Amino acid sequence: MAGGPTGPELVVACAQAGALPFLAGGYKTAGQLRDEMAAVRAATGEPFGVNLFVPGTPAPAGPVTDYVRTLISDGEAVGAQPGEPAWDDDGWDAKVAALLEDTPPVVSFTFGCPTAELVSAFRAAGAVVAITVTSPEEARWAADVGADLLCVQGTAAGAHRGTFDNDGGGAPGDVPLGTLIDRVARVTDLPQVAAGGIMGPDDVRGVLAAGAVAAQCGTAFLRCPESGAHPRHKAVLADPASGPTVFTRAFSGRWARGIVNDFVRRHRDAPAAYPEVNNATRPIRAAAATLGDADRMSLWAGSGFRAASDRPAPEVVEILSAGTG
Repeated sequence: MAGGPTGPELVVACAQAGALPFLAGGYKTAGQLRDEMAAVRAATGEPFGVNLFVPGTPAPAGPVTDYVRTLISDGEAVGAQPGEPAWDDDGWDAKVAALLEDTPPVVSFTFGCPTAELVSAFRAAGAVVAITVTSPEEARWAADVGADLLCVQGTAAGAHRGTFDNDGGGAPGDVPLGTLIDRVARVTDLPQVAAGGIMGPDDVRGVLAAGAVAAQCGTAFLRCPESGAHPRHKAVLADPASGPTVFTRAFSGRWARGIVNDFVRRHRDAPAAYPEVNNATRPIRAAAATLGDADRMSLWAGSGFRAASDRPAPEVVEILSAGTG
């Protein structure tokens, strides 16, 4: 997960345990990404990947302006003001250039489909290219541009949906991950890495039996000591009273699954505007984190978050992979 949980410490721990972990490139500068890659390489010679967010297009200004006004009281509650709801491309060109210059073994893309030319450039640089998809249509598109494999994300996954198009439609439907794997296999024979709701070895074995070549986990590692998730976030995950999880646009303007809190309840009408909304709420989220105010933090988590443990990451890898060798 981007935004802090997945950093070098967690990546190194998982790599050394035999997993293929990914550094989260989202919300980081190219320089920060280079530093994190160097830190991983200094600690282990095991392979790892890097994930990038594909930039979208600016959203209409009117709904965003209206939404920002509704954030003022939340900011006042934590001593902050909403940020400027500006569109940006997350430093896309600089990060692409950095990864083409110093290429990791795997590069993956989320929030959109890179061009065939960019996929070809990364493959020529020696990287395996993965693209996150949430539907057969997106899978076909990813195959057409030359992807090596697909990260097939089900609706139980925590944090942001990797959909190509951040349209203004309703919350995603509930399609079982096994069904999605089957539907994708009907349009392309690219290998699938399954993600969403995978919290234990039975879940891993289930997606492998459904046709995936591997399982991708995020929420299962959020409470690990190596995770960079905020301590208050970890505490909420462990609290039996927490839940449920829902899809919300409240924090970022993109559908994302997280634990229900007061902010989510108050802002059910957030517009489809990413990263404009994400930039507007960032100061509020940061101030809330400093204060430990879980009601104004983005508590991203998959639907199976109650199964997450505070075991060290290598132990979680071992548990997840039990019986899959």
